Amino acid sequence: MDGSSGPAQAGLLLPMQGETIAAIATAIAPQQGSVGIVRLSGATAVAIARALFSAPGQQPWESHRILYGYVRDPRTQQTVDEALMLLMLAPRSYTREDVVEFHCHGGLMAVQQVLQLCLSQGARLAEPGEFTLRAFLNGRLDLTQAEGVADLVAAQSTLAAKTALSGVQGKLAQPIRQLRAACLDVLAEVEARIDFEDDLPALDEAWVRQQIDAVLCEVDRILATAESGELLRTGLKVAIVGRPNVGKSSLLNAWSRCDRAIVTDLPGTTRDVVESQLVVGGIPIQVLDTAGIRDASDPVEQMGIARSRQVALGADLVLLTLDATAGWTAADSVLYETVREGPSQGHRPLILVVNKVDLVSAEALERLNLPVDLPTVHTAAAQQRGIDALEGAILKAIQADQLTPANLEFTVNQRQEAALTQARNALQQVQQTIGNQLPLDFWTIDLRTAIAALGSITGDEVTESMLDEIFSRFCIGK
Repeated sequence: MDGSSGPAQAGLLLPMQGETIAAIATAIAPQQGSVGIVRLSGATAVAIARALFSAPGQQPWESHRILYGYVRDPRTQQTVDEALMLLMLAPRSYTREDVVEFHCHGGLMAVQQVLQLCLSQGARLAEPGEFTLRAFLNGRLDLTQAEGVADLVAAQSTLAAKTALSGVQGKLAQPIRQLRAACLDVLAEVEARIDFEDDLPALDEAWVRQQIDAVLCEVDRILATAESGELLRTGLKVAIVGRPNVGKSSLLNAWSRCDRAIVTDLPGTTRDVVESQLVVGGIPIQVLDTAGIRDASDPVEQMGIARSRQVALGADLVLLTLDATAGWTAADSVLYETVREGPSQGHRPLILVVNKVDLVSAEALERLNLPVDLPTVHTAAAQQRGIDALEGAILKAIQADQLTPANLEFTVNQRQEAALTQARNALQQVQQTIGNQLPLDFWTIDLRTAIAALGSITGDEVTESMLDEIFSRFCIGK
């Protein structure tokens, strides 16, 4: 990252930046994590470090040098932790302020004690995303890069991480800035004709249309990544649905390659929804094994069945599973109609999974005469057969052939999609205004709207409320 970008309103929130902030920058949990990092950023970060850290010998306190020593309570001189300390002096730091990191022992106590010492020396506990917010305000990152940082932290697959990293590297900001510059050029030409009508040749209307058409084409290309980006960020919710004892739990276990669900020959063994997190073709998938749906007298089983129906209707994709030895039954027909209902009808794909094919002959399998026209996969979950075919069917169902690294250099999130849509609508309105032969002043209104919308994506035009909304979703310490 070259850090060459920055907000148009450079004074925004600057009073906040006079304070030194501190936070734990790594996840902490008892008996987990060998290293925990406490991060400081601000004008007094180095002074706080000198008050707390004792580096034996002649170790120089220089920027981008790691020092070994001890964190001590300056009031009692009691050693709190043996640690490493990293100095990163402005402007060569993440925030372009003086930054200090204490690399402590992991777990709960060491990092918590070091953080409390930093706060006792005058630092303030950082707000969520405040380190990255300062990086933005100081011109280290633009908004697309900042949001890429959040996406990279939250990535659940290698493909999600790859596209997030593209955002961090500014690959989304570059085309957005080019589009904004093109709109600014058009606006300048239009306004020049308004202000100096008698001194300039007539405006080339064909050139204006050509420029707007080119911008709209590129906006549409970028907008096309929104659905894929959302899928990579949030993942896909897949429900395994079927009658009792058709092998749903065995399918989940074979797919996740671990015994996530209890498997027995008794119908109704699964009483609640069992979840497993998988990655298929770079897409995070939450697989939900549901209780077998049937008429049950057991109150506990009834609760599980009710929950299964709810999960099935809320899933992005349903794997309707049946037993090859029993074939399609009347109960399967009822279940099929059930999962087709709901607010997602017509949009939620279904895949028919014919399980236990190892227990029937090929001739019997051909005679099943399935009454529904659905993508069909044959599996023998107990033998761990058919999983690759199932994953292929899922990828095909969600058109994941578009989710390839070559086609997804970057993606846009919901905020960026909304801004791009606003820009597109404004530019289409400019075209309509031109077609209606309205005065040039009307052209500028929608041109400015498009420019502002594009600027809000990168942060070239930004409001404090927008920043609050974006950075409040970050974790503390980032």
